[in-house]
Amino acid sequence: MSDSDEHILRAVSDQDDETETPRRRRGRQLRQRGIYLLPNLITTGALFAGFYAIVAGMNGNFVPAVFAIFVAIALDTADGRVARITRTESEFGAEYDSLSDMVAFGVAPALVAFSWGLSSLGQAGWVATFVYMACAALRLARFNTNHDNESFQGLASPSAAALIACIIWTWVDYGGGAPSAVAASVMGALTVLIGLLMVSNFRYFSPKMIPFKGRVPFITLVLIVLGFSLLLVDPPVMLLLLGAGYALSGPVMYVYRKSRGLDEESEAGEPHD
Repeated sequence: MSDSDEHILRAVSDQDDETETPRRRRGRQLRQRGIYLLPNLITTGALFAGFYAIVAGMNGNFVPAVFAIFVAIALDTADGRVARITRTESEFGAEYDSLSDMVAFGVAPALVAFSWGLSSLGQAGWVATFVYMACAALRLARFNTNHDNESFQGLASPSAAALIACIIWTWVDYGGGAPSAVAASVMGALTVLIGLLMVSNFRYFSPKMIPFKGRVPFITLVLIVLGFSLLLVDPPVMLLLLGAGYALSGPVMYVYRKSRGLDEESEAGEPHD
């Protein structure tokens, strides 16, 4: 190849680099660097758990669907911590985790609730389901675009998914059978309400604020043991009460701060989802 041909090829390559779109550039860089396996493998497990919950719910197996949602919550918590511990955090992992969250905590709980009883409400049932899914998508989008205190606003999508799962689990565990029109209507209203809490401006306590590495009084461990003992008495009911209490804590603290004239921003914590 002559020097002139090499010059022409180099000029064409430089021109392609200048006209390359940001998306194609990121894709090319990703192919060059590869991806981290371990955290993304855990995220894939959470995605599969969400998919399994959808399939199980559509087949009427609601307890396995509920358990799959809880497995997705556990794996979603693990993937971020593993990435930070192993220093394998990446932009790809963050985007992949967000898509997995949408399936596991947005689509799966809504479709499980729809299969459980919201389908009997007709148009109102799928509207309630869509409102929840749309709110979950908006909650995740706000979390991805705001990395400061703003992203702490609203009920976290895993907490919302767990609350819907606990409601269905409690109903099935107590032999409720096919839900009546009244029960389905109440569930539809709760589904919409939980979805709206995700996109609200209420602030919620983050588990990241708990000092796990620091020293705590001995009584703290005793209270934790008692908490686990109470949980084992009736898991679905106790988890439902805990989830409902956490979901209501945002509005309650908002009213409390307003009544005391406290600044909302001063109470903000670290982002969590």
